[in-house]
Amino acid sequence: MNNRTEKNSYTIIFAIGMVLLVGALLAFAASSLKPTIDENKRLEKQQNILYAMGVNENDESNANFVSTTDAPELFKKYIKKQLVIENDKVTEDNTAYLIDIKKEQANAKAGKVRKLPLFVGEKDGKTYYIAPIYGKGLWDAIWAYIAMDENMVVQGAYFDHKGETPGLGANIKQRFFMDDFIGEHLLSETGTFKGIDVAKGNADPKNENKTDNEVDAIAGSTITGNGVSTMIKTDLKLYKPFFDNLKNN
Repeated sequence: MNNRTEKNSYTIIFAIGMVLLVGALLAFAASSLKPTIDENKRLEKQQNILYAMGVNENDESNANFVSTTDAPELFKKYIKKQLVIENDKVTEDNTAYLIDIKKEQANAKAGKVRKLPLFVGEKDGKTYYIAPIYGKGLWDAIWAYIAMDENMVVQGAYFDHKGETPGLGANIKQRFFMDDFIGEHLLSETGTFKGIDVAKGNADPKNENKTDNEVDAIAGSTITGNGVSTMIKTDLKLYKPFFDNLKNN
């Protein structure tokens, strides 16, 4: 008589048991780690927002966040309001930084009202309006936080990515690229929203002309650069009615 452990039924039952056990362990681990993961995401978003408005620890060439230890207190110090824009309605919401931009883009495509978070910061007597944007690079998601003044002139930017090519598209998070956006106008001289093109044929490689609505592209990163241009044009354009209203009041 064959040993019962050699039967196919035993193998199947054992495999099912192991799957259930591993699944339970993974579920428990995910549940246990969720508070830590959520807290890390919260701190990262605060660091990104602060970076865009110039609250960072940059050295001569490198982009550096404030520490996770200091971020909550600095966020409270510099961010005076968190707003949520829903069409013509603007409300204050201290959890606006937790809004999922990707999810809101999907909601808009489904015909739902999109929530647009906007952070109002103050530093050295100057007011900053910081907006999060989200798009698609060559391989995966790209995103950014863009700080603007009341005229939609860029005051700072932080870009990041999920999986762009190292040394090429991944360079969108390097200071030499991000700093080029400072001072760039999002509007034309007549007040029409134009955005900013990451242009290969840019005739201003030193980025001295801040009203041409262009910055110099990263060599070998055309698709990533196009993704940056697109998310700036599509997402930041949605904030123009808010700034128009700001000027009229």
